[in-house]
Amino acid sequence: MVSIELLPLCEQDIDHLTLIMTRSFNKDSQEFLGCDDGPPGYDDGTFLRRWSLHPESSAFKIIVSQQLVGAVILWIKPDHHNSLGCLFLDYNFQDKGLGLRVWQTIERNYPDTKSWSTETPAFSRRNHHFYINKCGFHVIKIKNHRDTQESSYILRKEMR
Repeated sequence: MVSIELLPLCEQDIDHLTLIMTRSFNKDSQEFLGCDDGPPGYDDGTFLRRWSLHPESSAFKIIVSQQLVGAVILWIKPDHHNSLGCLFLDYNFQDKGLGLRVWQTIERNYPDTKSWSTETPAFSRRNHHFYINKCGFHVIKIKNHRDTQESSYILRKEMR
């Protein structure tokens, strides 16, 4: 079994992670929308600089067998209703069970969490399968349901 580590993300990681994020998001949007797309700044580093270096976020780079393969940005709140801001893996490492192992590590690292919430594009069926069928989230709201590119699913997972 390959080793997975979550290590604090720092400024020096952003250029490499931006390349990974761009490939990952573009592959997903190409598959479902036929174009390259992602959140504002996903392909030039501004997204990661803004959110992973935000003083209130907890951001980690994902290392698999000593190779940088992705990142996760979390919002850990005093009331223990936490949020997953972003989780991505290089597409060469997807569909191998690594994302689930990363998520399980996050849950173990934050045992006081009462609930997790996140948002994902409505077009991204791979994300739906991952969050709902693998990680146990539930859709609680659909935003902009009439707009294929702008619609998104708001997901929540209640912890026991």
